Amino acid sequence: MNAKLAHLAGCGWFWIWALVGCAVALAAVSLGPLLLLPTLAAAAFMASRRRIRSSAFGLLTGAGALFLVVAWLQRRGPGEVCWQRGTASGCDEYLNPLPWLAIGIVLVVAGIAAHAVRARRSG
Repeated sequence: MNAKLAHLAGCGWFWIWALVGCAVALAAVSLGPLLLLPTLAAAAFMASRRRIRSSAFGLLTGAGALFLVVAWLQRRGPGEVCWQRGTASGCDEYLNPLPWLAIGIVLVVAGIAAHAVRARRSG
């Protein structure tokens, strides 16, 4: 396989690992065994292949992406925010988005950087 094609394949597997990482993180915080068991089975299969396993830093990026989504959803926080629209009104409680944002950025950047370093060393 030529170097450019190998690089593209590695990037593709990186993003598939990122999807798995996001699913594992979602299973850990919300859906539990319903999502965790099939995701772990897919990860075990992927980890059994050497070429695919070399892109596993995508797990960090995928988990970080979920943290960034939570930070976005909580962007109006921290605290209670009340709203009124037409004939409806209510209040919502929001978390502080900054810890979610910081952890998400660190995980996404760490996953991408580690993958780039590994690709540079092996290629």
